[in-house]
Amino acid sequence: MRGRLAAWARALKREVAALALALRDPEAPLVARLVALLVVAYALSPIDLIPDVIPVLGLLDDLVLVPAGIWLVLRLMPDEVMERAREQASTGTGMRPSRAAAVVIIALWLVLALYCVRMLTRFFA
Repeated sequence: MRGRLAAWARALKREVAALALALRDPEAPLVARLVALLVVAYALSPIDLIPDVIPVLGLLDDLVLVPAGIWLVLRLMPDEVMERAREQASTGTGMRPSRAAAVVIIALWLVLALYCVRMLTRFFA
């Protein structure tokens, strides 16, 4: 059972990497790109809708939302685009860390943190 779960997790990780590559493909439709961007961002984000510390529900959102998002993108994305992206993901070509994406994510978390601090100071003031 543990081996099957590990294999499933590896396959899910490969699909997320393939989605990240597919959303950069100029032949991908805009809607598919946007949905893929949301799925990849959610899968790679350290923050979840439901925190992982909440028993069962915390992990359930990752086990349901990410595969459901991948399924939706696979329905929207042309097969040729996904085949090329999977091939690139398996060989590791085209995968590079994006500093711009890291800056955007950090900026979003800082804005969210500042907003929370502002709301808390208003609440306790």
